[in-house]
Amino acid sequence: MTQNSDDNFDKRIVPFKDGVTDQAFEGVIRARSYVAGEILSCYDATAPILSQPEHGAEQWDQLLLGERFKVIERKHDFYWGQALRDGYVGYVPVAAFRSDWYLPTHYVATLRTYVFAGPNLKSSILCALSLNSLVNVTKFENGFAYINEMGWVFSNHLSDFERFADDFVAVAESYINAPYQWGGRESIGLDCSGLLQQALYAAGYGCPRDSDMQARLGIALEVGSDLKGLVRGDLVFWKGHVAIMVDAEHMIHANAHHMKVAVEPLNAAVTRIDSCGSGRPTAFRRL
Repeated sequence: MTQNSDDNFDKRIVPFKDGVTDQAFEGVIRARSYVAGEILSCYDATAPILSQPEHGAEQWDQLLLGERFKVIERKHDFYWGQALRDGYVGYVPVAAFRSDWYLPTHYVATLRTYVFAGPNLKSSILCALSLNSLVNVTKFENGFAYINEMGWVFSNHLSDFERFADDFVAVAESYINAPYQWGGRESIGLDCSGLLQQALYAAGYGCPRDSDMQARLGIALEVGSDLKGLVRGDLVFWKGHVAIMVDAEHMIHANAHHMKVAVEPLNAAVTRIDSCGSGRPTAFRRL
């Protein structure tokens, strides 16, 4: 059954705009034009996925180095399309991409790492990469790996796709004190759902981008008003927010109250958030 173009599908993850959509949705969504699109690879350390084709627009998400983006349309200096890793739709600066994308062989397995001009810790630093960035290694030298025809990364900071973190909560804890950044996924700043997504990616799991999507992960828990029975790794959701339990009484989250990633008592957070008018938790989930 073909949906009408004005049906209430989620345009955060379905690329539909002005009657144009991805060719993959032909027969599913009624549109004026179906576009095959072109898949490009992000060549910047990070690139914003924006709400509008203009610098300064609201950031909805980010691409990391090596992540692919399907371009549906170009408007001025921005591409409009869909990130292939988490499915988010938006505008990304054209300058962030190269067409000759590389098949990733490794990912960055530490919170952040430098790209050096040469295989030497004394050589100049070109940029810093965040956890879960995707790289193509073509050679190793002196304990460094040459990536993406870009530069050299300390090889112990990379992992192949056979090895992942054992404890996604420990990954989340590595972000403590990282500043809060709306729409962010990078190691120097991220939001609540970005923190959970990055932690799960590092542990080898897929994860959608926004907290309401993430609230469908795992199984539902029945938790009373005393907030008892939670364990490390359980997820606590509010409307528009998510936190990760680090033990039975404390949670970690990127939040606008501290404006950073912080650990705090669950009871205190529930009381504070409710007093601000955002209500009590809406769901508890266990992965």
